[in-house]
Amino acid sequence: MSVKVFPCDLCGHDDPVEVPYVRFYTNNQPVHICRKCGFVYVRERRSAKEIADTWSNELFGEIYTSAWPAVKARLLYVAEFVDSTVGLKGKRVTEIGGGEGAFLELISRHYGAEVFGVEPSGQNCRAMNAKGLECFQGTIEEYAASGNPADFDLAAILWTLENCMSCRDMLAAAHGLLKDDGHIVVATGSRILVPFKKPLDYYFSANPADTHAFRFSANTLRAMLAVCGFAPLHINRYIDTDYLVVVAGKRPEGVEIEWKGDDYLAVYDFFERWHKESLHYRTGET
Repeated sequence: MSVKVFPCDLCGHDDPVEVPYVRFYTNNQPVHICRKCGFVYVRERRSAKEIADTWSNELFGEIYTSAWPAVKARLLYVAEFVDSTVGLKGKRVTEIGGGEGAFLELISRHYGAEVFGVEPSGQNCRAMNAKGLECFQGTIEEYAASGNPADFDLAAILWTLENCMSCRDMLAAAHGLLKDDGHIVVATGSRILVPFKKPLDYYFSANPADTHAFRFSANTLRAMLAVCGFAPLHINRYIDTDYLVVVAGKRPEGVEIEWKGDDYLAVYDFFERWHKESLHYRTGET
């Protein structure tokens, strides 16, 4: 197993501070906050393939499945949001980390999209094939390197951008698969710098930390899209839902987009307060 230490994926700064009390929840694994832009990330990570293999062989199915009602609900939410903003009918859509094909099947059957999945798990690819869905078995980096043309109207990364080795590499690969007027939708959990929505031990876990290497706020997700060649266009009302969803278009070449991160002290204080609130929830102590 090879492990590499990374600087901040958003701004490149390399002077982070640990999320307070995080080792209490992660079996002593650190997670960091960038002091310059407030991005929350795991510094020590294995290769993209090793992380994908952990998801395929150990976590998917036991820890996560699209068969859960809550997962079905959030995929429908994303489909409705995308359809209401940039439209799905007649669009050629790829989902990066297609899982068992639940989202692709939904938008194909009910929204008229032409769909294609990219998924590392052989078991999940077989599940997609059983539903009549076309897919590529492998990581998005492997698919991008296979020389396929940039002919998609939309790339979907749903609760997956946070689970890879390099969010920049994943977004760069998605950028290369899109037409010039194409769009991307990224969905993740709305958890940072918003009202607490669940105890902290439901947010962190003892799973390998690099299987959830990035944790986004609204600011840092839009910023990450901007530095990776996208212009954020639409964002959902994340403040009162569990979902953070951003639709972005490909940024015209040569055009820079201003972005802002978060105050790292505000992020640090947020996690400190969340820890105390979580302990009170669990024990009734203040």
